Amino acid sequence: MRFLIFLWALPTTLVGLLAAILWLSFGARLRVAHGVLEVHGGKLALWFMRRGFAAIALGHVIMGFSASRLEQLRAHEHVHVRQAERWGILFIPAYVLAGLWQKLQGRHMYYDNPFEREAFAADVVTATPQVRKQG
Repeated sequence: MRFLIFLWALPTTLVGLLAAILWLSFGARLRVAHGVLEVHGGKLALWFMRRGFAAIALGHVIMGFSASRLEQLRAHEHVHVRQAERWGILFIPAYVLAGLWQKLQGRHMYYDNPFEREAFAADVVTATPQVRKQG
């Protein structure tokens, strides 16, 4: 069954693999952690971080600013991995359309996106009391 789930998410994972190759060509590092491919660091990570992105999950590939930041965001990003497993090839279009719908409704494209709200809920559940106080 796990293999079928992996195949269903494969189109999104392939997009992630292409992005990972690009990140690696700009000096990123690669590791396998908790069943997914993690790519971190390099010049592209710095470019994305300056634009407000700390990490992004595309299927079974997660790219982030640094290894330590990926550790902090792991619960959040793994929600997106599970979303890609549920939605398969429709994940990226559904995510984008959900964000656009929020914008059309006068809400925030990212923070009000249902995919992100689910992931932020995981952050609250897994956060330590000290982290919750900071948030």
